Amino acid sequence: MTQLKTHQDGIPSTPGKIKMDRSPYIHRLRWQFSLAKLTFWSCLFLGLILLFFLRSTPSSSSSSYSLLSGTDSTRRSLVSTWGGPDWEKRVRDSSKIRSHNGISVLVTGAAGFVGTHVSAALKRRGDGVLGLDNFNDYYDPRLKRSRQARLERSGVFIVEGDINDSALLKKLFDVVAFTHVMHLAAQAGVRYAMQNPGSYVNSNIAGLVSLFEVCKSANPQPSIVWASSSSVYGLNNKVPFSERDRTDQPASLYAATKKAGEEIAHTYNHIYGLSITGLRFFTVYGPWGRPDMAYFFFTRDILKGKPIPIFEGPNHGTVARDFTYVDDIVKGCLGSLDTAEKSTGSGGKKKGPAQLRIFNLGNTSPVPVTTLVSILERLLKKKANRVMLKMPRNGDVQFTHANITLAQTELGYKPTTDLQTGLKKFVRWYLSYYSDSGSKKRSDE
Repeated sequence: MTQLKTHQDGIPSTPGKIKMDRSPYIHRLRWQFSLAKLTFWSCLFLGLILLFFLRSTPSSSSSSYSLLSGTDSTRRSLVSTWGGPDWEKRVRDSSKIRSHNGISVLVTGAAGFVGTHVSAALKRRGDGVLGLDNFNDYYDPRLKRSRQARLERSGVFIVEGDINDSALLKKLFDVVAFTHVMHLAAQAGVRYAMQNPGSYVNSNIAGLVSLFEVCKSANPQPSIVWASSSSVYGLNNKVPFSERDRTDQPASLYAATKKAGEEIAHTYNHIYGLSITGLRFFTVYGPWGRPDMAYFFFTRDILKGKPIPIFEGPNHGTVARDFTYVDDIVKGCLGSLDTAEKSTGSGGKKKGPAQLRIFNLGNTSPVPVTTLVSILERLLKKKANRVMLKMPRNGDVQFTHANITLAQTELGYKPTTDLQTGLKKFVRWYLSYYSDSGSKKRSDE
């Protein structure tokens, strides 16, 4: 029983049901509350519609566009042109399937670390591959341009554009009926989210929705494989991490946007019949890697004689990562594409249940970061100037460890490269890349 007690309105505080219609004041209060709720949700809904249209303002197929990225105070603009007969020919040629039972794949983030390796592997086996990348300056764009040149030599054309440009995405699907999308474009990095949070929402959430919107309306709809992250496990302390474990305690904004992406994927699968596979990558490393990753800048700073920060957990606890070599990740990506079922929708309408999957892609052998540094010291033949620091509360977690049983069963995924072997290949590439062209390719100072 509920009791309602008030003296201002003369309503008796007796137990049992209260007939609310006896008081004009209560009627007025309910009406005002309902009006306030209606006003709030109407404003929110209109705001979201306005935001969507501002982000997806159409442009002609041969026009230029400008994209304001996130909430960065510098408000950097991405300006690019696309369209025309020559451009369309390049798109078609790059996307042409050259093998029996091959697939045609749009790879977003193709000039990125994993995107470059996946695109090259698909092209080598005769699949049609078209890249899409905005070449932002989160890290040195010259490295991305070098990757682009490498891919173009193998016949992969990378369209310069952004996943939030819905007109461009629609045009690409008008020119090529892609069977698959490998969505790797994202704002990466855990710590950078504290400096520029808007860029993560813009790329990892709005960009994902933009891509799904175009894919749901395509006819035929493509099958989609996209990169989530092991970061979604957040503060989960059960190891190894399994796809069945809870992922509702993100430790960083980056992790939160990736978790949001998984929920968005579920929605588009459920409503529109898109076949969607999410991949939770575990600390990918290797040649052509990202300069913001520890193994990369440790190598740079050891060679320069600079101190390198090594974090430790509470009570001097070990910080370890499930380092996964990029070639093993590529095998998991290709396995996901090859086993992806067709989407079941057409023209934005679902015709039946569609495949929805999530897989861990890791190495299953966590290695302490101190061991990583020791391996680099041996390979570089130079001692590191180690500085031990307490792990800051900036989104990093102390330990990652992948349970890959599901990927092994469903994808035939089997990592084969240990950290010693993988780092040896990385160091060989690093020394070659940054010595061949001098200042043109020097790593960040």
